[in-house]
Amino acid sequence: MTKPVQVTFRNMKPVAAIEEVIHARVAWLETFYPDIVGCRVLVEIPHRHRGRGRHVGVRVELSLPGEDAVVSHAPTLHGRLKDVEHEAHHKGDDIEAVHKYALVAVHEAFDAARRRLQDFARRQRADVKTHQAPAHGRVVSLPAGDDHGFIESADGRLLYFHRASVLVDGLPRLDLGSEVAFVEEAGDRRPQASTVRVLGKHHYATR
Repeated sequence: MTKPVQVTFRNMKPVAAIEEVIHARVAWLETFYPDIVGCRVLVEIPHRHRGRGRHVGVRVELSLPGEDAVVSHAPTLHGRLKDVEHEAHHKGDDIEAVHKYALVAVHEAFDAARRRLQDFARRQRADVKTHQAPAHGRVVSLPAGDDHGFIESADGRLLYFHRASVLVDGLPRLDLGSEVAFVEEAGDRRPQASTVRVLGKHHYATR
């Protein structure tokens, strides 16, 4: 992260333990998306609830490449609160009620932020794939009756492809030796070719 994490408390005193949890949760978010630019977190008790302390809101603002993601979250005060109380009791800490509710809100807000971050990462990967310049190679294996084959890339590597990934747009049909353009992507076991487009038909002598 290029900018320091900013934590603000409103209508309540700053709590070092809560701030520590927030920094830990930001680091946790970076395991899902390491290119977060900055993060601002607001922990507040609304004016109408200042006397009771059971309503704590958390606002997480993430600065990401090209856009900002904002998550405003009020907690559901059920299972998570029991977890926090159990942990506090186990450690022998006498945490005030407001701090317990704040911890619940922080955890749930960051869970929501994680989901937003994963959505952003998926969209970003899709954009990169869409704009990725195609590589070139030629078909070196196309067994009759099989639904797959192999392409030799320009740098001499073999890439698996499935026939379903071959574009059908009126160009010459795919055959052994066909020159193709393709997009390389990660497969289950090895890199593979997708979005395969036939450029021409040029047979070559089998090595």
